[in-house]
Amino acid sequence: MITAKSTLRQVPLWQRELARAITDPAELLRVLELDPALLPAATAAAARFALRVPRGFVARMQRGDPADPLLRQVLPLEAELAEMPGFIADPVGEHAALAAPGLLHKYHGRALLMVTAACAVHCRYCFRREFPYAGQHSGADHWSTALAYLRADPDIHEVILSGGDPLSLSDRRLGEVLAELARLPQLRRLRIHSRQPIVLPERVDDGLLTLLSGCPWPVVLVTHANHPQEIDAAVIAALRRLGAAGITLLNQAVLLRAVNDDAGTLATLNETLFAAGVLPYYLHQLDRVRGAAHFEVNDIQASAIMETLRQRLPGYLVPRLVREQPGQPAKTPVA
Repeated sequence: MITAKSTLRQVPLWQRELARAITDPAELLRVLELDPALLPAATAAAARFALRVPRGFVARMQRGDPADPLLRQVLPLEAELAEMPGFIADPVGEHAALAAPGLLHKYHGRALLMVTAACAVHCRYCFRREFPYAGQHSGADHWSTALAYLRADPDIHEVILSGGDPLSLSDRRLGEVLAELARLPQLRRLRIHSRQPIVLPERVDDGLLTLLSGCPWPVVLVTHANHPQEIDAAVIAALRRLGAAGITLLNQAVLLRAVNDDAGTLATLNETLFAAGVLPYYLHQLDRVRGAAHFEVNDIQASAIMETLRQRLPGYLVPRLVREQPGQPAKTPVA
């Protein structure tokens, strides 16, 4: 006899936690004991780009502090509704780089596959917050077109799984993606960009580790952590399990005003990540997407932060400060 309890046991813990994510601004304010006066603006901004944040990530925030650096990344604000010159829906020119539905081909030797539109957390600075996922992500209807494009280009040696967040896929769906990619003889490595090991460490379970460790090529997982407060004991354990499974771990952060725009915070972040087996990779200047202008840090300040980091840290703990510009053959260093 199948009971409700046995059915619940069959659903992985990470999926249960994902289903419990907070999506109501009123609940987020209530859980964090914040001023209800923030609610009208949060509701208005969430109507344009929905709120979503796992409860485990919320638990790392400081109650009663509207300036908490983790909260600032997820709380919808009135500032998002202001139209700012230069801040647009497609700041990095992805529409022009679509080679097939759900497949971006910007840079030589590698292509990016959007395998899902779903994310565990909706970061307010997300450069794809207005991306038209409907009809673009590589679902079953579009799989053959994307794969045909990849097969036809023998110079594509690396596929990057993105989304949304590719680890939002179930193990079954992710396994189907990996099996299809394994049929491409030219592939030398797989890269996965995911925020889930940081915001939802439960995702790093036995099923995922079995899938990734069984790949026929080296797997690189690029995590996305912006602040040392994001790295708790559960995250460290998840990252170490990935490393023990032979996954190369890198981190890219986004430089965000009033979140991590000082050298001390970034130095602590990089030291903390390295202790968990993750090397700093990129520090991105903000992609100028509509609704995110309040996060921008100017290049002069960014360069000063980087100079201090170079003085404080060994070179292997200093990420490259870059921005992405439409039509360029690679990320552009910020001098």
